[in-house]
Amino acid sequence: MAELKGRDFLKLLDFTPEEIRYLLDLSHRLKAEKKAGIAAGKQHLHECSFPGKNIALIFEKSSTRTRCAFEVAASDLGMGSTYLGPSGTQIGGKETIADTARVLSGMYDGIEYRGFGQEIVEELAAYASVPVWNGLTNEFHPTQMLADLMTIEEQLGTLRGRKLCYMGDARYNMGNSYMVACAKMGLHYTACCPREYFPSEELRRKCEEIAAESGAEITLTEDIREGCGAADVICTDVWVSMGEPDEVWEKRIRDLSPYQVNRTAMELAGEHCIFLHCLPAFHNAGTGIGKEIEKKFGISEMEVTDEVFESAQSHVFRQAENRMHTIKAVIYATLGGKSAE
Repeated sequence: MAELKGRDFLKLLDFTPEEIRYLLDLSHRLKAEKKAGIAAGKQHLHECSFPGKNIALIFEKSSTRTRCAFEVAASDLGMGSTYLGPSGTQIGGKETIADTARVLSGMYDGIEYRGFGQEIVEELAAYASVPVWNGLTNEFHPTQMLADLMTIEEQLGTLRGRKLCYMGDARYNMGNSYMVACAKMGLHYTACCPREYFPSEELRRKCEEIAAESGAEITLTEDIREGCGAADVICTDVWVSMGEPDEVWEKRIRDLSPYQVNRTAMELAGEHCIFLHCLPAFHNAGTGIGKEIEKKFGISEMEVTDEVFESAQSHVFRQAENRMHTIKAVIYATLGGKSAE
């Protein structure tokens, strides 16, 4: 059993494959218990729940899945949670990150942060005396990776040797995190996108060093056939973050439209291939932003077509649910939950 008590969860680069494996196994176990109507570790409830403990949830960026996952996970583990929204704290404004970390450490047993630069969550962790968990930064999204690896295992049975193709802008949190997760766990990672959207050279080299130990391969390609061919998993993310100007949208749509996940991409991979997306997805014009994009740019689907999104190969809602089970495992392990075996 991995000993993760007191550890921060900031990025998968900080964890060994064995530690990641432990978190995945724990996630599967906690999910099975919940589905069976068993409270977390009921057979040893005094060891496995956390009455009287509380966690703080800092959200400088709003969220559906991450917020709900942390709140339900905390409730299932018998602890309280406090949501601090984009205007709910003084962090970085009237109060330094370091001071915020020390204030919250005196009141809470763990701190989640979802927001901007990775350096913010790293500084929080440096000054906090309780575990800090990364709910998303510009550079990494580690809790999402656990959910995605868990979903792949549920659908395909194994991780090692599988080929995962990420379509779209591979320079930021999702592309970076998939490359790290695959390198750690022995999946073959392919980023399929225009060259200017490739991940950084520094992170690629680091992942190649890790991959040399796990047997994974790291491939960057602009060729759709090479990227999607024989893929076991095809995944993508939104092309543009909210609030970016129209000229960014126009350029991303122009550059990345050839890398849309559509029927052709899935057929290149084969019937066995599954589709994943961290959500929300622009697969139709059913949202306010979707209608705006359709009006401005004349498209109703962006990174994925509605046909693929709603297909039997799509497991995006199971993937979303698994955010909660894997986040529960992270909280449980880093706050010192004991094995219920």
